Amino acid sequence: MKTPERLKWLFLLITGLSILVFSEDIGSRRKISIDNLLRISSVAGAPQWHPDGTQIIFASNLNQGGLMSLDPKEKFPVRLPLNLGGTGHFLVPNQPKISPDGRWIAYVSNKAGAPEIWLWSFANGHEVQLTNLGGRINALSWSMDSSWIAFSCDRYGNFDIWKVEIPEGRTYRLTDETHYEVYPVWTPDSQKIIYVRLDKRWLDHDVIEISSDGRDPVTLFSDSNFFDYRWGQTFGYPLISPDGKAILFRSYRSGWINYWIVPAQGGEPKQMAPEAADQSEACWSPDGKHIAYISNHNGTLDLRIVAREGGTPQVLAAPEMGVCRNPDWSPDGKSICYTMGTPTMPADLFSVAVDSGESKQLTYSQHAGNLEKALITAEKIQYQSEGGLTISAYLYKPSIIRSGERFPGVLWIHGGPTSQFIDTFQPHVQFFTQRGYVVLLPNIRGSSGYGREFEDANNGCWGQCDLLDVIAGVDYLKSLSYVDPDKMGITGTSYGGIMSMAAVVFAPGVFKAAIPCSGYGDWIWACQHAEYRHVQLWEYEIGPWRENIELYRKLSPINSVQNITTPTFLIHGQGKYPGSEQSRLFAEEMEKYYKVFRYKAYPNENYYVLGLENRRQMLLDMLDFFEQFLVADIY
Repeated sequence: MKTPERLKWLFLLITGLSILVFSEDIGSRRKISIDNLLRISSVAGAPQWHPDGTQIIFASNLNQGGLMSLDPKEKFPVRLPLNLGGTGHFLVPNQPKISPDGRWIAYVSNKAGAPEIWLWSFANGHEVQLTNLGGRINALSWSMDSSWIAFSCDRYGNFDIWKVEIPEGRTYRLTDETHYEVYPVWTPDSQKIIYVRLDKRWLDHDVIEISSDGRDPVTLFSDSNFFDYRWGQTFGYPLISPDGKAILFRSYRSGWINYWIVPAQGGEPKQMAPEAADQSEACWSPDGKHIAYISNHNGTLDLRIVAREGGTPQVLAAPEMGVCRNPDWSPDGKSICYTMGTPTMPADLFSVAVDSGESKQLTYSQHAGNLEKALITAEKIQYQSEGGLTISAYLYKPSIIRSGERFPGVLWIHGGPTSQFIDTFQPHVQFFTQRGYVVLLPNIRGSSGYGREFEDANNGCWGQCDLLDVIAGVDYLKSLSYVDPDKMGITGTSYGGIMSMAAVVFAPGVFKAAIPCSGYGDWIWACQHAEYRHVQLWEYEIGPWRENIELYRKLSPINSVQNITTPTFLIHGQGKYPGSEQSRLFAEEMEKYYKVFRYKAYPNENYYVLGLENRRQMLLDMLDFFEQFLVADIY
């Protein structure tokens, strides 16, 4: 047996989570059991090279999750003994960052009750809680001398910039404004901090420099008209070059999210590698001469590098269908580690030589050959919708289709709506496809990844204009010879749940069964009760709700429940957040009008159903509902 093959089997044996795919037959169709399907594991976070180049640290959800260390010379990964706290499947540390001197890993954990920064020592494995602020921490970065960590925290109601001393834990607040101040980074000399300040709409960004004690603020540059739903995460960290002379940042100013570069002391930004594609996850080479980044082309994400001066990029890793993410340069600049997965292969760790472009796989979370044979390969398709829009989608169909056989069709809608289906493993979709459903995952108008014009195409008309793309997807499924045109269902989570509610209300009769998961049906109620970032999104895409009451009322499916003819199963997590009330209120309104529905809130969850056992039960409940109302023949 060759060395890579031995390593693969050793990895599987020691982790104890190799998926042995037992064939279960429905007719002659093979499927993976639900337990095996949901326990398929992967590399779950961004890999980082240790500064001495001897190991790569990465997060994995294998065997309850955690951080692992891997010698890049194809040796077996070992688990780092961090006490992450808590219980449950797929426990992964939040924002782990290795110190520049290689002595520490800092990460955020709520194991003491609230999100705090913890420090773990490479030398002796000891851990210490650094902060005790009791607020949310959404970003952190090390000073280059490894003496400080800068971070953003909302202890006093807005995100401010803080710093904490290493290893003593003395903590200092550096800014105090009503605007959110987030994503701080240190200059290479460890003397200054550069961070991002959002305006009140989270639409415009100022990049500001302060001294290490919080004084002498200077606005270096600004970027506008780039809505940032997650408190600055989409714009991200200002990326300072190793020599401190330039800053890289993401911008929507070209109509696509591309990287731009600006002198650190201010000046005119320049576009690095212009293209009609969204770019993300950039990082500087150690010598500052190149930038690695990810480029998104219709859901396929490749890894590229471009010279600091800009120009034509070099594509280093380009799967025919797959997702490259999380690049990190080796300390000597000769290679880049990254993660890659496909619809039939959960993400694993890879590295690529910069000079030759030769890639090699470093981890084997599953026995890929065994797994890929049992999973359904998605097909990328396009169809036309009203208004001349071209909609890209993923088509999943049973692996065996007999002559004349017809299957029920399901439209599966993503969340957001500013989000996108990409070339990743979809265990819930696999569950239904392997049980005799044809599933279509469309990137309807409003999705990201197709330029600003397409992303803004559903502004002001949520659940109605984008519903046209869903109905066009139904027509596409009906055109397939192996799909039963009389058996169409719809489901999705978050905005997918919202769209499922809208579909049964605003397009009665199109679907025979609907399963809205964790959705909202009453926009006015939601604006009064939902968390702030949701309201920010709605006011950006629909308009300030107090000034647009009639539009919000018109778009709210709950106000037209009497139109429903489709049996509907409303699913939600049973938690403290008020969003879970929306499914219950929608169910009560359906009951008022004698509509056929089910309602279930899964325990020990919040807004979404995320726990392993609850997801298992949810899929079985969804299957039961679709089997009754979508599959069963009625004469």
